[in-house]
Amino acid sequence: MKNPVIEVNSEIGRLRQVMLHRPGKELENLMPEYLERLLFDDIPYLKIAQKEHDEFAETLKSKNVEVLYLEDLVVESLSEKEVLNSFVEEFLYEAGIKEEFNIVTLKEYFLSLDKKDMVLKMMAGVRKSEITNTIKVHLAEYLESDYPFLIDPMPNLYFTRDPFACVGDKVTIHRMNTHTRNRETLFAKYIFNYHPKYEKIDHLYERQEEFSIEGGDILVLNDKVLAVGISQRTNPNAIEKFALNLFKSETTFEKIIAIDIPKQRTFMHLDTVFTMVDYDKFVIHPNIEHTMKSFVLEKKDKNSLKITPQIGTLKEILESNLKVNGIKLIKCGGDSVVDAAREQWNDGSNTLCIAPGEVVVYSRNYVTNEILDKEGIKLNIISSSELSRGRGGPRCMSMPFVREKI
Repeated sequence: MKNPVIEVNSEIGRLRQVMLHRPGKELENLMPEYLERLLFDDIPYLKIAQKEHDEFAETLKSKNVEVLYLEDLVVESLSEKEVLNSFVEEFLYEAGIKEEFNIVTLKEYFLSLDKKDMVLKMMAGVRKSEITNTIKVHLAEYLESDYPFLIDPMPNLYFTRDPFACVGDKVTIHRMNTHTRNRETLFAKYIFNYHPKYEKIDHLYERQEEFSIEGGDILVLNDKVLAVGISQRTNPNAIEKFALNLFKSETTFEKIIAIDIPKQRTFMHLDTVFTMVDYDKFVIHPNIEHTMKSFVLEKKDKNSLKITPQIGTLKEILESNLKVNGIKLIKCGGDSVVDAAREQWNDGSNTLCIAPGEVVVYSRNYVTNEILDKEGIKLNIISSSELSRGRGGPRCMSMPFVREKI
């Protein structure tokens, strides 16, 4: 029997293969004036962020997890000259380069680089000072003359969870909620269309769809049940399209729980407010303990869904759909309002489960970590002073490709 290429049927099955992106020079192209444009609140110090990310990767490797890197997979997808040319042209189009002379100039620049350097440069962004022989034709180009970039950096890339998701043996390639991050999904498009290992994987969603969906909102609870957040960044119409495509495919999944969460930055994705840490344990943001609105989506017939509203606490919703009694919800920060707010801001609820009852967590969330330890959860604690400035935790920074079945 061949090893699976993509196989993710739970949040907690032992992790065997994962994709990461080591933060690069895109972080050094962050500026205070443009943080909101690039969806950042702070500027991480790259040298320390890379050191912390290397610690994260080494922690995973020490647990016999194979670590793949996004940039390597992209490079391996560009072996054909036609594919390479198409990739560069599509990248420039989505970067907003419109004038033919500038397209030619930048295309020549990118193609003059080694493929790995080219991909990393695309991720890092291009400063105007690096390419001096471009021209202005349109009024908007003159008005933006003080803006320092020809091509914006992609500082969110180290959160590999969002641009696509692995569901069973298939993938969803996402339309992201913002233009800033939607460019990231171009890399996923080329990996899952042209990489020799991944080009035959079935797609459950495509990046050109009308409505946005992001990977942080997709939780594979077990091989029959998914949870998807109706969030600030995932549209209910996208969830419906994804559900129809999933149920039309050959799959073990029988239902999707669409959970309505507040549409604000502190509740950015479903995995920022709860993650699964064991068969019957979840770590949660205390603010979602109350009664919630959710909807169970199931297959009705080939082209339609049965949608059943559910009102109840998160515990009730999970127990009824997972058929597990006595689910334990572990509060980020415990019973302290202050600790909960601080540690939630630093993604105390965003754990990466690498085996049932074993997780990777940030060191700075020590209150939550102590509570998890008392609950019998095995902790792999990583440094986090700079990585956490991007507002994402260990789950956000990882895209599992293969987990063992549970």
